[in-house]
Amino acid sequence: MIAEFIVMFRESLEVAFVIGVMLAYLHKTKNEEHEKHVWLGVGAAVVSSLLLAYLFQYVQGGFEANEALFEGFFMIATAALVSWMILWIVKQKRIVESLQADLRHALEKKETLALFFLAFSATLRESVEAVLFLYGIMLNTGAVSILGGIIGLAAALIVGILVFEYSIRFNIGLFFGITTAILVLLAAGLFSQGLHELQEAGLLPVWVEHVYDINPPLDPDGTYPLLHEKGAVGGIFKGLVGYDGNPSDLQVIGYAFYLVAIFIAYKKS
Repeated sequence: MIAEFIVMFRESLEVAFVIGVMLAYLHKTKNEEHEKHVWLGVGAAVVSSLLLAYLFQYVQGGFEANEALFEGFFMIATAALVSWMILWIVKQKRIVESLQADLRHALEKKETLALFFLAFSATLRESVEAVLFLYGIMLNTGAVSILGGIIGLAAALIVGILVFEYSIRFNIGLFFGITTAILVLLAAGLFSQGLHELQEAGLLPVWVEHVYDINPPLDPDGTYPLLHEKGAVGGIFKGLVGYDGNPSDLQVIGYAFYLVAIFIAYKKS
């Protein structure tokens, strides 16, 4: 539930931030009549992301014969795509000035369709990232908390309203920095778990099945202890940062490789 909350809160707040800047600029320049194009772009992006989520369910149904193969490739592809999105966002160090420049150009040229696509692309980017992460969490942990996602979405909307309506001081940069770091760890977990699934499918070799095993034994009643990867606490960390109590050799190597690779890419961005 915590992982789903963080993913939805982070992605929804980023959308609220971008759309809030657009609406604030339109109000400031007395162009409120163009707000409808912004909201149409947001709506179209949400519908597109829901269709994408449905597509994943449909595609997965065709891979039931080799579920591990599908899950492995999907997790690795998700980690790669989300990494690209994260690095793209890192490069937007002056996102407010960039957005305002795009809006000014669109209004001067009377290109109202550009407002639609600005809102659409910003919302779709974060919606796709949220869908990929939530679907990856489901594959990794076996379930996804809809409630956690809804609470995260609601919390982001409340914070967004407070920030832009009442001008409450909020360090957007610090927030996005912390949550981006969490998403990087989540992506690393998806990448390493994807390698494990490909090992399960027989596509990758297994030299050391369990590099270590820190999962505590089951309780006398057959339930999982708190710190077990399927327990109450361990399960949260499994969904949040890809925690695994008994990883294979490629899982450990893959997790470390991903973190080093994303750090190098970040430094070069």
